[in-house]
Amino acid sequence: MHSSILATTIILTTILLILSSLGFGLFYLLRSSDGKRIATALTVRIILSMSLFLALVLAIYMGWIIPNPPAL
Repeated sequence: MHSSILATTIILTTILLILSSLGFGLFYLLRSSDGKRIATALTVRIILSMSLFLALVLAIYMGWIIPNPPAL
């Protein structure tokens, strides 16, 4: 059960980082015309999203997390 809480915490933290990066991209888009800052924020979002997806696939493959676990 401890690993389940840890996995949930890591997943939720990563999702919050993805959303904040998306917010920064929107902020830079609305406030300034600096395309480099916008591209950097959105690149970070893409990297975080891909990392989360690959981590989930690896965790399911290794058996660390179980999607739709059976009822107890």
